[in-house]
Amino acid sequence: MTSVKDFRVEEDATATDLGRGRFVFSDRYSVFDWGEMPDHIPGKGASLCLMGAYNFELLDVNHVPTHYRGVVEDGEVKELGECESPPTEMAIDLTQVPDLPHEDGEYDYEAYHEAAGENYLIPLEIVFRNTVPVGSSLRKRGEPADYGLDLDEWPDEPLDLSEPVVEFSTKYEEQDRYLDREEADYVAGAVDLDRLEELALAVNHVLNQQAADAGFTHEDGKIECLYHDGTVKVADVVGTFDENRFSYDGQQVSKEVVRQYYKRVQPEWVDAVSDAKQEAIETGEPNWREKCEIAPEHLPEEIVEALSDLYRAGTNAYVGHDWFDAPDIEDAVARAQDL
Repeated sequence: MTSVKDFRVEEDATATDLGRGRFVFSDRYSVFDWGEMPDHIPGKGASLCLMGAYNFELLDVNHVPTHYRGVVEDGEVKELGECESPPTEMAIDLTQVPDLPHEDGEYDYEAYHEAAGENYLIPLEIVFRNTVPVGSSLRKRGEPADYGLDLDEWPDEPLDLSEPVVEFSTKYEEQDRYLDREEADYVAGAVDLDRLEELALAVNHVLNQQAADAGFTHEDGKIECLYHDGTVKVADVVGTFDENRFSYDGQQVSKEVVRQYYKRVQPEWVDAVSDAKQEAIETGEPNWREKCEIAPEHLPEEIVEALSDLYRAGTNAYVGHDWFDAPDIEDAVARAQDL
């Protein structure tokens, strides 16, 4: 189980063959890597499943290989268009995910790949960015000129990038780390790093086009990939309001809304999380949550309702079909602006 979706295995992957399984999407949510938060957001799970399936089917049309097999309704695997109501289960191909040993503050990727062979989930997240918002971690890792911007310093406003930036970060470490290309190449194992970047840019291009057609701005996102017998496929879930950052008429329509809410309403918890993570980096102790002395508070009922409307209305608008009984996207966005 992850913090927001459950994972079911129907047929185990082997050293040579892909297996089969399902994602079961829940209404749970997570921010700041905390894990399951105190509240559930009604309709969120179906929203993520539907939007993810829609994007996987777009990628298939655009010849981008993925692990997607369909969505599940009444026990049957179907294409999204065959469903009568929003699905909450997704059928996928499975690969191997070996343990990543951790000892004396170091992760043993050689052991991971020795166990993985030629069939494994690549232990990287491949991040793509089309914009640089205020507060973006990208600003801490380089100067504007490093990313093709004709500026001497970062301004106090969001910036559009002329070309998307691709970065690599760890996936299975207790805290995500951005890696330079040499480190990323080592962590990726047998996979060619240029192929991962090529796939990320292809996914980003498809999502940018779909978002623009639906009236959204696609700001950034990530993919995860599997490697099987020389082939790389996009895995996990792609292009949802949790995995990616979208905005509509300048308003965030993504998990960023609730992140900003906690920064404003419970900044002491956000600071405690940051401090616990930093202490874990300095001490090499991976379980930073155990050191965090403050827990997140429950969201007010009206906030939960507004977030539910935003997920459901945003999905309706993005896919161009009213799967959910939800307000128009303009009304949901206006309500979110008041949070």
